[in-house]
Amino acid sequence: MTTLPPDRSHIRTEARHPASGRFDALTTAEQVGLMVEDHADVLRAVGAAEPALTRFIDALVPRMQAGGRLVYAGAGTSGRLGVLDASECPPTFQSDPRQVVGVIAGGDAALRRSSERREDEPDGIAEELNAMRFGEGDVLLGIAAGGTTPYVLGAIRLAKGRGGLTAFLTCAPSAEASHCDHRIVLDTGPEVLTGSTRLKAGSATKLALNIITTVAFTRLGKVYGNLMVDVAATNDKLVDRAVRILQSFDAGLSREAAALLLRESGSQVKVAIVMLRLGIRRHEAESALARANGNVRDVLGG
Repeated sequence: MTTLPPDRSHIRTEARHPASGRFDALTTAEQVGLMVEDHADVLRAVGAAEPALTRFIDALVPRMQAGGRLVYAGAGTSGRLGVLDASECPPTFQSDPRQVVGVIAGGDAALRRSSERREDEPDGIAEELNAMRFGEGDVLLGIAAGGTTPYVLGAIRLAKGRGGLTAFLTCAPSAEASHCDHRIVLDTGPEVLTGSTRLKAGSATKLALNIITTVAFTRLGKVYGNLMVDVAATNDKLVDRAVRILQSFDAGLSREAAALLLRESGSQVKVAIVMLRLGIRRHEAESALARANGNVRDVLGG
């Protein structure tokens, strides 16, 4: 007799949506409208998770300040979202690519082609954790919309066994991970397409990950006001943004003068800001920032 998989009918992300029972019979406009309306639940769910997100970020930042890493572990859509958020941190915050790492069941090949069977391997991430020497100073956030993925639950267990801080991000209120220190629930409810967590659950997960890394790197001094002052000016768009950032600190600064200042700073926006505001040279600005752990506000005051 064939062994059946566990019954997941009790999980909210697997329930049938009460408003989409005849989705295929709706007009295109009705289908679009229903999906737009349904996504209102994304903001509600993430809003309800604010306290849990805050607690996790407050635990994460000191570890990152001490050189620890944030590792996302997921499968399918959840894994891809983790890899996406991790890959966007270096260009946004000029962070070390090893500081936030996304690991997906099945490896990088699973980013383009589904490898869903790999999510059933509870020790599937062991090789990656060994390779990166994951340890006590590091943080692992397991991401599983439905909350039952063996790969993710196993990753949390393995990371905890290595002494790391662990967290579990799920869209299923009933889901538990016995080895997690922080549990973040995004209760988005049933999907318009039953069980398709690439929809509301995916959107809520993307927003939560955006919040985690944006707030964490802001606390780490990568942001001044609402400006990405650690942006790497590596192409025309980013050079233009860097120039406009500098101009925002001095209304009389021309684009040409701002571009020259940027070059003199070694294309380091934070250094250029300190040079401009304090009227000092590059090496002096770099020293001041080093003493303030890279925090522009601590250098300028206020």
